Amino acid sequence: MKRLALAIAISLSVIVSGCETFPKNDIEIATEADPKTNFSGYKTYAWLGSAQILNDPEGNWEPPGFDADSFITTVVDRELANRGMTQTTRYPDMLLAYALGVDTAMMKVQEDPEAQLTVLENVPSGALVIVMMDPETEFVTWAGVAVAELQNQGDEIAKKRIDYAITQMFKQMPK
Repeated sequence: MKRLALAIAISLSVIVSGCETFPKNDIEIATEADPKTNFSGYKTYAWLGSAQILNDPEGNWEPPGFDADSFITTVVDRELANRGMTQTTRYPDMLLAYALGVDTAMMKVQEDPEAQLTVLENVPSGALVIVMMDPETEFVTWAGVAVAELQNQGDEIAKKRIDYAITQMFKQMPK
């Protein structure tokens, strides 16, 4: 009986820890794919580059020790590996690039329920765009976009939100 109770307790703790939550309701994902592209033919890729557009007058967005560029490329590499793709520097089937835009001074009109007024508030926001291109035609074959309000809840939450956004984008990519 004690073993059964212990097994149930361990199982419940594993289930509960696996259901760890983080704020993601504000993350909006959209993707678009060229309907003529045979995505199953892509086996290799190469990074074309990245860009950051940052409006952070107070220097609050990327805390020391959190390298957003490295984290983003690592998650994208993982998602492409899950699709059976490998990174190469010679003759890739597709090219990848991304742009990250962050505006910590973004203002939005918000409803204040207590005062029953419309007020202008600072709501830091960000967007991540990932683009795949055919290296021969240089046409975009797939693009994914994630837009969200920035959460000031530490590096680990930021990483989980970025990971979630990228994973959701690639779930929408044709097979």
